[in-house]
Amino acid sequence: MALIIQKFGGTSVGTPDKIRNAASRIIQAVNEGNQVAAVVSAMGKTTDDLVRLAGEITARPSKREMDMLLTTGEQITISLLAMALQDAGYEAESLTGWQAGVETEDVHGNARILNIDTKRIQQMLADGKIAVVAGFQGLTSSDNIATLGRGGSDTTAVALAAALRAEKCEIYTDVTGVFTTDPRVVKHARKLPSISYDEMLEMANLGAGVLHPRAVEFAKNFGVRLEVRSSTEKENGTLVEEEATMENNLVVRGLAFEGNVTKITIEDLPNGLNTLSSVFSLLAENGVNVDIIIQSVNKQERTNISFSIETAILDETIELLERYKSSLQFGSIQHEDGLAKVSIVGSGMISNPGVAAQMFKALSDQDIMIKMVSTSEIKVSTVVDQQDMIKAIETLHDVFELDARQPVQQL
Repeated sequence: MALIIQKFGGTSVGTPDKIRNAASRIIQAVNEGNQVAAVVSAMGKTTDDLVRLAGEITARPSKREMDMLLTTGEQITISLLAMALQDAGYEAESLTGWQAGVETEDVHGNARILNIDTKRIQQMLADGKIAVVAGFQGLTSSDNIATLGRGGSDTTAVALAAALRAEKCEIYTDVTGVFTTDPRVVKHARKLPSISYDEMLEMANLGAGVLHPRAVEFAKNFGVRLEVRSSTEKENGTLVEEEATMENNLVVRGLAFEGNVTKITIEDLPNGLNTLSSVFSLLAENGVNVDIIIQSVNKQERTNISFSIETAILDETIELLERYKSSLQFGSIQHEDGLAKVSIVGSGMISNPGVAAQMFKALSDQDIMIKMVSTSEIKVSTVVDQQDMIKAIETLHDVFELDARQPVQQL
């Protein structure tokens, strides 16, 4: 008897009919002789609605009370899903994050899971029950409810799979798997039968929204076998595992992109040993997430530093830097918004040094100006004008031959 963790995202449980459909997926797995623990998100746009509701009360809600509020969304879903399973004649019991033994950091809004006490879930499974667990939440050492941040239900599911030593963790969503790029943008994007942890982690960090980076990192660290599957279509999904099958010897396996990027340049800084650490320690201590970084020396003892951020945090980032202008000793700040990041990912790039040059030439041939570049062993990221983002993705998808059709294996 295998243990399977099944996670259902908000779009997969957004209506009563979709909740019944999720229940049928769980029942199918149980009827095949498996033990099942399900992890669910809040229904549809429930979390967004709760955030708006808080905004109607106060412009500055405390993080503790926001966690108390937002966790109610998942509690609605777990109770309804448990009812659907019970109505179909199966024993099921819903558990909040803290009832399921999820212990987190003493942080509100973006806590990390420290441990899961699995005794209660293990007893339920031993008794033949289906455990329905609320994702996105846990309990701190000071007995406060904490949320895990964006994508937290994915992380809950993977962490639970690791703690219970589950055979597999199935992530059910509104797409049929992991694609070479977003199929809503590139119509001939192709579903990958498998992808490595490292490739998936890069794609998730670079903007691919199908899995949260923290969940992929957790899966890699604990060897959890993931499958991204459709909650409605009965076909195989995409396996995320240590070594993916290199189909057709593709060097580039996928493309990721995200808009609303801004480039900030701090000009005329001292060219000292501590300059970079001073700037980026300040940003990190104030929660500013920096992406691509470029340094250029413009005079013998002065330097410029450029980096990219999300446009949404532009004002607060500039305000922070200006507040510390005298200690950082810079001359001025410039920024350029209306940018986007376009990236190629593939473990085959390690042994193919010409891939970056091929990417740059393809973009140049389309008159797409590259503003910034960042590389690792398995990815190359470029910052371009946002108006060129879709053209860049379509061009690179064709250049690296990612649209080769593969037949879908029906279950």
